[in-house]
Amino acid sequence: MSNHPTRFIHINSQPFWAYLGFFFACQVAKRLEKFQKSRETINNLKDGIINLGRGFPNFDGPEFIKEAAIQAIRDGKNQYARGSGVPELNIAIADRFRKDTGLPIDPDNEVTVTNGCLEAFAATVLGLINPGDEVILFSPLYDSYEGNLAMAGAKIVSIPLQAPNFAIPIQKLKSIVSRSTRAIVINTPHNPTGKMFSLGELNAIASLCIENDVLVFADEVYHKLAFDVEHISIASLPGMFERTVTMNSLAKTFSLTGWKIGWAIAPSHLTWGLRLAHSFITFSNATPLQCAAAVALRAPESYYVELKRDYRAKRDILVEGLKAVGFKVFPPDGTFFVLADHTPFGLENDVAFCEYLLKEVGVLAIPCSVFCLNPEEGKNLVRFVFCKDDETLRVAVERMKEKLRK
Repeated sequence: MSNHPTRFIHINSQPFWAYLGFFFACQVAKRLEKFQKSRETINNLKDGIINLGRGFPNFDGPEFIKEAAIQAIRDGKNQYARGSGVPELNIAIADRFRKDTGLPIDPDNEVTVTNGCLEAFAATVLGLINPGDEVILFSPLYDSYEGNLAMAGAKIVSIPLQAPNFAIPIQKLKSIVSRSTRAIVINTPHNPTGKMFSLGELNAIASLCIENDVLVFADEVYHKLAFDVEHISIASLPGMFERTVTMNSLAKTFSLTGWKIGWAIAPSHLTWGLRLAHSFITFSNATPLQCAAAVALRAPESYYVELKRDYRAKRDILVEGLKAVGFKVFPPDGTFFVLADHTPFGLENDVAFCEYLLKEVGVLAIPCSVFCLNPEEGKNLVRFVFCKDDETLRVAVERMKEKLRK
C-alpha cells in the first residue's frame, strides 16, 4: 500500500472513499435538504433506453458556429474574458434584443454574459434578493428557481397554473402581490407546460409590478421556440424595462447546451447587483465560445424560421403519437416539452408511472411532481421532450403503443 498522500486506500478492491458513508453522514445545508431527491440526475442510462426526459438535443449545433469557436481558439482568444462578457458578444446580444423587442440597450452597462441562463438566474437572485424577501413563482416550474431562491433565503410563494390551458389565475395573483413582494419570476415559453404567457397576462403582471414596485425576473431561453403565437418580452411593455431582468442563452436556440453561454439584460441599477454576484460565482466564461456565440446571434432570420419549422414538426410527431398511445396530451405553444396525463394507464402517480415507463417500456420521462412545490399538483402529469431526431421520437412512440395500450 502506497503512502503517497494523493492515492486512495483500497479495501477489497474498492477505494476507501466508497466506504465513507459508513462513518460520516452526508452533509447538506438545511436550505437544500428538500432538493436532494429532485436534483438526482440520470447520467448513465442502460443501452437501448430512449431519453425523452432530459432537455437536450441528440443532434449537434450548426457547423458555422462550431467553426467560429475553432477559429477563435486558433486566433489565440484563450485567456480570461472581461467579466461582463467579450465586447463583440455583448454587442450581438444587444442587437438581437433590439430586433426582437424594439428596445435599444447599452451593451457595456446593461448586458452581462453568464455561465448559461441558470447562472444568470443565480446571479440575479443572489445580487438582488435579500433574506426574507417575498418572491412569487408560477407552478409547475423549473426546479432550479426554487433552489436558487432557497439559497438566497427568499420567502417563496407559489401560484399554481391549472390544466388544460395553464392560465395565470389573475385574481389570485392580485390578492398576493403587495409592497412585501420583491419579485415575480416568469418563464415564457414555459418549462414544463409549453405555455406562452399572453399579452393580457403580461399586462396584468406589469400593472401589479408598477403599482407595488416589484421586480420581474424573466427567463426567455425558449423565446425562439414559440410556435403558434408571437413571443412577447415583458421588458418591452411600458414602464417595465427599468424593473426587469431578462435572461436567455445560446443553448436551446442553437442546440449547444454544453457550451453554457447565457446572459442577463437589465437596466444599470439592477445590472450592478447581479454583476457583483456574478463576479463571485464564475466571474467570466469561456472566451472562444463567447466569440462564437457572437457569430451565432448574427445568424440570418432564415435560421430561426427553419428552427421553428423543424421543432413544430417534431412537436406534432410526439403529440399525435402520445394521443395514439392513449395519453391525454396538452400540446405546447412553445419550448420542446409536452405534458401528458398518465392516469389512463392505472399507475398510482407520476413517479410510479415514470418508473414503469423506464423499466418496462425503455423510455425515460420526468414526473411533473418534481416541478411543483406541492407534489400533489403534478402527480397526474409527466413531461416528455421532443428535442430529438424524428426517428427517435417515432421509435419511442411505437414502444409505448406496444406496451401501454395493452
